[in-house]
Amino acid sequence: MPNSNQANHTYKLVEIVGTSPESFAAAARNGVERASKSLRNLDWFEVTEMRGRIADGHQGRFPARRRVTEGRRQRAEGRAGSG
Repeated sequence: MPNSNQANHTYKLVEIVGTSPESFAAAARNGVERASKSLRNLDWFEVTEMRGRIADGHQGRFPARRRVTEGRRQRAEGRAGSG
C-alpha cells in the first residue's frame, strides 16, 4: 500500500533538440536554456540522442536531443528541497 505522505506527481514531457559547434554538453545546455524561456517549472532533463554533423571533412555541429519535464513537485512540510 502506498505511503499516504507521498504525493503523486504528473509531469509534461517535452522533446527538444539543441545544437552547438562546440560540444554535446554545450548543445544540451543551449537546448535547456532556450526551453526555459517558453516552458515553466522545468525540473529535469534526459539526453536521448547524440549525433554529429561533418562539414568539409571536419567535425561540425553537435545536435543533442533531450527530454525535459515541465511541472512542479510539491514539497513536504519542513523538508525544503525534498520531494
